[in-house]
Amino acid sequence: MEKLMERHMAKRSPVRLGQAALQTLPEGISGPAYDRAALTPGIIHVGLGNFHRAHQAWYLHRLMQQGLAQDWAILGAGVRPYDADMRQKLLAQDCLTTLIELSPGSVAAEVIGPMVGYLPIEEGNGALISAMCEPAIRIVSLTVTEGGYFLDPDGGGLDIGHPDIQHDANNPHRPRTVFGAIVAALAVRRDSGAGPFTVQSCDNLRGNGIVARQAVVSLARLSDPELAEWIDQRCSFPNSMVDCIVPATGAAEIALVQELGIADIAPVTHENYRQWVIEDDFCAGRPDWDKAGAVFTPAVHDYEAMKIRILNAGHQVLANAGELLSVQTIADCMAHPLISALFRKVQHEEIVPGVAAVPEITPQAYVGLIEQRFSNPAIRDTVRRVAFDGSARHPGFVHPALRDALAAGGPVAGLSLVEALWARMCAGTREDGSEIAPNDPDWDNLTAAASDARSRPMAWLEQQHIYGNLIENDLFVSEFTRWLTMIWSQGSEAALRSYLGIEDNKWS
Repeated sequence: MEKLMERHMAKRSPVRLGQAALQTLPEGISGPAYDRAALTPGIIHVGLGNFHRAHQAWYLHRLMQQGLAQDWAILGAGVRPYDADMRQKLLAQDCLTTLIELSPGSVAAEVIGPMVGYLPIEEGNGALISAMCEPAIRIVSLTVTEGGYFLDPDGGGLDIGHPDIQHDANNPHRPRTVFGAIVAALAVRRDSGAGPFTVQSCDNLRGNGIVARQAVVSLARLSDPELAEWIDQRCSFPNSMVDCIVPATGAAEIALVQELGIADIAPVTHENYRQWVIEDDFCAGRPDWDKAGAVFTPAVHDYEAMKIRILNAGHQVLANAGELLSVQTIADCMAHPLISALFRKVQHEEIVPGVAAVPEITPQAYVGLIEQRFSNPAIRDTVRRVAFDGSARHPGFVHPALRDALAAGGPVAGLSLVEALWARMCAGTREDGSEIAPNDPDWDNLTAAASDARSRPMAWLEQQHIYGNLIENDLFVSEFTRWLTMIWSQGSEAALRSYLGIEDNKWS
């Protein structure tokens, strides 16, 4: 057992996390050195889950520990009913979070406090709009997941036919979406003279700032073209690349933080690696995140492409195969000889050729770095979490690499196999017969398509909102059909062995 845990186990009851407890944190666990009562908000963050607290909030905490950025505190926000649960948990502990870093063989913990409030979750988003109208708010940042940007599957622009987008266009003062709330607030700020703010996407999307701009501007154009023009000219939408593996919080994480001596109902575990690469384009100022280790550069796209194609797509390469074969975590997938071999072969033969190097590292070396990080046994990152929302993650992470490989005339057998494994997984059962619980916002439709695809593989590819014009590519269709047919008739392991060129009686 690690020394930090040994010091706290069985010595005393855990300290209930809250502002009053900061003076009595267990030995070895640091807390805010800054006066939280003196902080003033400058950022509203929408989508306040584990990743934000382990990443963007941590960088801000590091600045505040240096006596900087005291006027850039965070107000949490959400636009969906399920955000209310996180709001309740964080307000109960004065918006403090225990971060637990899990390295191979060691554990370290700290309490961070750059968040000073959490706005009410309500229909029409009135509280959020009102807060964004305050002149002190200069950045509205987002982690709303890849599926939260309402992307058209072919053109990549805003899906203006989506019911929520149509609602916001017709009801701009009572929007459902975060983009509708942003548009409503910017209309008030334009008219009041408060001026623009920066919309900062922190989601895993290529050109996430560009995507955020087109979402906000396109939505505004549906109801107020003049406002859309003002937003496009005055607001900024910096691109960024974010990176840190942050598992979901469950009973094990709650127990771990209590063993460390803190009663935190929403702790966050994370790996011992972070990266934040940001385009320096902020219309109303910004914190000096570079003084906490972030990198400002105009070359964000190369970093984004490397991370999204290799790490995020790599997660999907592993997760569906792992789910089908009853492998619990990403680290367990990397220890599985067939699944890990799939990962390496797909990466080096089909993904890496389409990825450019960045100054610090080549794509080939980055694959090695990701292998090490994915193999960290201390990070119990479940395949279920990683496979969640495949209907957004496959188009966002896997399909760009697939499209590039097809355009370059390269091999696509491995990426086609990844898609076939996902289709088989969405049938809702593992190969041992156990049930896979719903794991996608569109699960019912995916399951129906997966069931039809068992006898007619094209039924899966006919999901136009996911595959777009990929269904028109004969090579991809042929490869996908071959693999899905083999998976259903012979099993996933047989398909993996076939792709890897392994005889049935050998593992390697």
